[in-house]
Amino acid sequence: MGKNICRVLRQKDVGAMGVGAMIIFIAMVVVAGIAAAVIIQTSSKLETQALKTGRETLAVVASGIKILGIDGHNTSGAIDQMAIYLSVLSGAPDFDIGQAVIELSNSEYKYLLRYGGALTNTSSVGGDIFGVSDFGTDDTFAVIVLQDADGSLSDANPVLNYGDHVALAIDVDLVFGASIPPRTDVFGLVIPEEGAYSTIGFTTPASITTEVVELQ
Repeated sequence: MGKNICRVLRQKDVGAMGVGAMIIFIAMVVVAGIAAAVIIQTSSKLETQALKTGRETLAVVASGIKILGIDGHNTSGAIDQMAIYLSVLSGAPDFDIGQAVIELSNSEYKYLLRYGGALTNTSSVGGDIFGVSDFGTDDTFAVIVLQDADGSLSDANPVLNYGDHVALAIDVDLVFGASIPPRTDVFGLVIPEEGAYSTIGFTTPASITTEVVELQ
């Protein structure tokens, strides 16, 4: 009888071990499933982020604008108006001037200007940039069209594409509250909605004598 009792006990131990092993196995399967789900989710997020970063990088590298030069208008030995000549980079997508921002500083104050809706074609003023009547306000700039073969630039939708040239017109008197005197450092940025920005940086001459001054 004692041997039968031992045999029964051993059988119960084996059964208990089998149940324990099954529980451990199920737990391992559950943990592995959770780990796999986390890895898949993480890899998916990383892939999405990588694609987004790639698109943003391509947008910055492949698009942008360039400043061709900056002229100033002289009144009484100081700059009262400014024209920033602009075009898009080769191969760049269209540039919506209506979404652009000009950041401008005279080392004392910084101003932000947006497109104010005023657009003029130089043909209407005989090609005289500073003969244009509207150079913007104290917080806006105007656009002067120099070249626009496809007619993509309008006052309501000023879109600059490759081959077009414009001048961004700034009324310095209104923006800074006074004309820019000689020996003044001026710097800033022309910031498009997407792509590389262009830098403004010049010092007005020690003596301003001509009507139109090349600043940059």
